Amino acid sequence: MIYSENTNLLFPPEAIASVRAARGVLWQSLVDEVLQSPPDSLEQMAFLLMMARLNGCATCNVDSYRALQGCSACAHQALRRFRGRDEDLQELYHAALREVEQFLKKRALPPITRRQPEKELTHE
Repeated sequence: MIYSENTNLLFPPEAIASVRAARGVLWQSLVDEVLQSPPDSLEQMAFLLMMARLNGCATCNVDSYRALQGCSACAHQALRRFRGRDEDLQELYHAALREVEQFLKKRALPPITRRQPEKELTHE
């Protein structure tokens, strides 16, 4: 049993918006892009994978201080402690995006459509 109502086994999609203000403009732009994507999109899956790794979700357990704080608080702390730049976080996100795409291709799962950035949609 996890004691905090704000704690999940892995970084939850509901917590994405809560980390928006944790970093600079580039990070905020990335979070906005992810939030505009459908819940089952590659973008959201990649963001959740990146955050789960950054936060160390796999090692979190019921009795840990992190679990008692909840996922949003843990994510804020992990983002504050991250020594890289927002560009580095963006690179981690894009690497996770490629990894999710490759995973789905290898498993021959039904394709998940990526949300096309608005900039690309206006080019006709």
